[in-house]
Amino acid sequence: MKQKLTWKVVGLLLLIPGFGWSQDPSFSQFFSSPLNINPGLTANINSKWRLVTNFRDQWIGPASPYATGTVSFDSKIMKDKLPETSVLGLGGMLMYDYAQSGIHQSLYGSMNVSYNITLSNDVGDHRLGIGVGGIIANKRISFHRLIYPEQFVGNGFDTNLPSGEAALSNMKPYFSTSAGGTYSFTNDRSNFDMGLAVFHLNRPKQTVLDDPNKYLAMRKVVHANFETYLNDNILLNTNGIYQEQSKASYFSLGGALGFFINETGEDQIFYVGMWYWSKNAIIPYIGLRYKNMQFGLTYDVTISKLSEAEQKPKTFELSFILRGDDHKDGIIWCPWK
Repeated sequence: MKQKLTWKVVGLLLLIPGFGWSQDPSFSQFFSSPLNINPGLTANINSKWRLVTNFRDQWIGPASPYATGTVSFDSKIMKDKLPETSVLGLGGMLMYDYAQSGIHQSLYGSMNVSYNITLSNDVGDHRLGIGVGGIIANKRISFHRLIYPEQFVGNGFDTNLPSGEAALSNMKPYFSTSAGGTYSFTNDRSNFDMGLAVFHLNRPKQTVLDDPNKYLAMRKVVHANFETYLNDNILLNTNGIYQEQSKASYFSLGGALGFFINETGEDQIFYVGMWYWSKNAIIPYIGLRYKNMQFGLTYDVTISKLSEAEQKPKTFELSFILRGDDHKDGIIWCPWK
């Protein structure tokens, strides 16, 4: 009887939208979370270092069942010991993901190393990069916040009583690996980047029960972005991504216009744009770059079947990027670099 109840509890949790732990968290502002989409993007930047934070919050009615946040830091290292055309990068990221108002909690920590080499010609600069990473993750369910038949006391439930489902707490941390490659091209007016990455190459075991066949599926990512000056005062930014993990996949595609809002030559750009998340949402975006800081805000306008629900989901994201001052004059302002 207890084994049947155990499977029912797990099954109900996995059927809740957004809960299943077979998939990694995703961001509407994927372009502002580079270490989460490709380890090859580590230190692929126009500065000495980069600090990035992201926060995504979704709520239905008065509750806020889903929240995801990251903080990452990456930097160029050993610059004085490498050729001018080579860049060695090191970076790390911490991520948390709370689902069902914190009943399901995930914590991730990753470290990446990358290497980029630049080849120049009369047309522009070509750059090739590779990166590898390691991820340590721990996922758990707060079973003390659930109610079980064993806790029924006649006129209600006493959550201080044992649940009788101790087997559900046997979740162990896991380690996984990632790898990716990038290609970039830059000239005086434009910039183009594309990349491929795979996460969880070693397919670690991940289960709340003693199931030897429960392994984390690999996450495959393809991404690209293009920036160009439309004139001396307006910059066009476009990017897209495709991700596939387990039986789920999606793509997101869009762009923004960047308006230079100062006349002193300092880095002040106001962005406005929109992205489409396949079968899920239309995502308006506004952003501001001021010197070495950049802010971004998005709101997901749901177009999936959830938009027909009485309590419609409301989702927003905030991003913040801080860069070490190392850029050159005439640079193409790629939002995440």
